[in-house]
Amino acid sequence: KLFFTDYGNAAKVERCDMDGMNRTWIVDSKIEQPTALALDLINKYVYWLDIYLESVEVVDYQGRRRQTITKGRQIRHLCGLAVFENYLYTVNSDNLSILRIHRYNGTDVQALARLDDAKEIRVFQKRTQAAVRSHACELDPSGMPGGCSHICLLSSSHKARTCRCRTGFILGSDGRSCK
Repeated sequence: KLFFTDYGNAAKVERCDMDGMNRTWIVDSKIEQPTALALDLINKYVYWLDIYLESVEVVDYQGRRRQTITKGRQIRHLCGLAVFENYLYTVNSDNLSILRIHRYNGTDVQALARLDDAKEIRVFQKRTQAAVRSHACELDPSGMPGGCSHICLLSSSHKARTCRCRTGFILGSDGRSCK
């Protein structure tokens, strides 16, 4: 799945399959300007910053069990969001500090370090990497991902895929080759 935020005409948090199909709103009320998003892949939670409502909130992948983690004026200066173990990590763009927020007790906020001009944050750790299983976009015997001549996108499951073409090409009637 692909998760993303939108704060155009109607602010929301959405998800879709990697090929863009099955687009679903998972949060579309009491949300104004969601600017950063992080996923808890193990427990299947979506966290986001709303800088207009000055809050950090969470829902499950279906948009249920919504909770506010923390709220207040300091949220307005946050950008980027990552989750690891019991903490959320974010960057305060006002003073360029990296903050750690306990995701079960939002009042436990700690400044960890300062960085020059940071706008995003990611946690890279072996335990955050999902185990890879065989999938529909693996290289076929001729070296094409999922049998697609250009681009292979996972669809509704790891066993389904959609072929797409680079700009200037159209997908052939076989659904795999680009012309």
